[in-house]
Amino acid sequence: MKQAESIGISRRHLLAMAGLSAGATLLARRPLFAQSSKTKPADLPPIKPGTNTSFASLKHIDAGLLNVGYAEAGPADGSAVILLHGWPYDIHSYVDVTALLASAGYRVIVPYLRGYGTTRFLSSETLRNGQQSVLAVDAIALMDALKIEKAIIGGFDWGARTANIIAALWPERCKALVSVSGYLIGNQEAGKLPLPPKAELQWWYQFYFATERGRAGYDKYRGDFAKLIWQLASPKWNFDDATFDRSAESFNNSDHVAIVIHNYRWRLGLAEGEPKYNDLEKRLAEGPVITVPTITLEGDANGAPHPDASSYASKFSGRYEHRVIPGGVGHNLPQEAPEAFAKAIVDVGGY
Repeated sequence: MKQAESIGISRRHLLAMAGLSAGATLLARRPLFAQSSKTKPADLPPIKPGTNTSFASLKHIDAGLLNVGYAEAGPADGSAVILLHGWPYDIHSYVDVTALLASAGYRVIVPYLRGYGTTRFLSSETLRNGQQSVLAVDAIALMDALKIEKAIIGGFDWGARTANIIAALWPERCKALVSVSGYLIGNQEAGKLPLPPKAELQWWYQFYFATERGRAGYDKYRGDFAKLIWQLASPKWNFDDATFDRSAESFNNSDHVAIVIHNYRWRLGLAEGEPKYNDLEKRLAEGPVITVPTITLEGDANGAPHPDASSYASKFSGRYEHRVIPGGVGHNLPQEAPEAFAKAIVDVGGY
């Protein structure tokens, strides 16, 4: 994989989404942590995308409102890295990245988000909430449960937004950040503003999900729907059926449709969030600056809606770099260009 080229950037918001939450409660309950500072090698071996197809095993742990299914690799005393996937993807987006980082001595944690894979709610009474702030609260709860005080956090799509939120609101928990498509923190008011027709066309599924027909259609055709999004978002990625099917299995989670639909309806102000997260959402609506060291990435063939790289550099006040990844790389950057993503994790951890 070619090395990414660095370019400068500036700022901009996308539409509203993702999540933080009852932060004060979580922080008040934080246990005592054991944290490692293992030395990390500067170089990673080359890898062909798709070299790895599975994780050695999946683990489970109760964390906050969830029993979280997650993959873990690397030494237990390695520097912690948490990798967050997006929609409609799953932990397999990081299967090659995880192998690279684990071989370099990192402790890598890759959780299924709420509504995906083997992650389950602990109570049937819990609202199946997909608003922006709750996904980050889930991640903080997982760190607490695993007794990880601080980690390098990386993500794309929903995962990038969630990583942004953690870095912005809980910088003491985030050693450094790798974010595909930059700064994605949004708010409902921004989501109400109309875009030019060509831009609105890119969000066709958001409007589809706003209808009950859309909910039923996604439920009935979720595999076909996800495959279409993969093709549109990564038009030059020639993934095979086996690659898609491994991830599509995670959409059979009984809460998947509810979480996805609530997420997109919440963004447009068509679904209510939970009042206990209002304070967090207010802080996010202000567009908080991210102070931790950050590398943002963008594939040169990303077909999904995403902000222009020149629009968000001012949102990162710490050491910052932007890299464009060449070679027809689309939206699912960690899976399409694992070497470039893993290198960004290693590099930003050394800032």
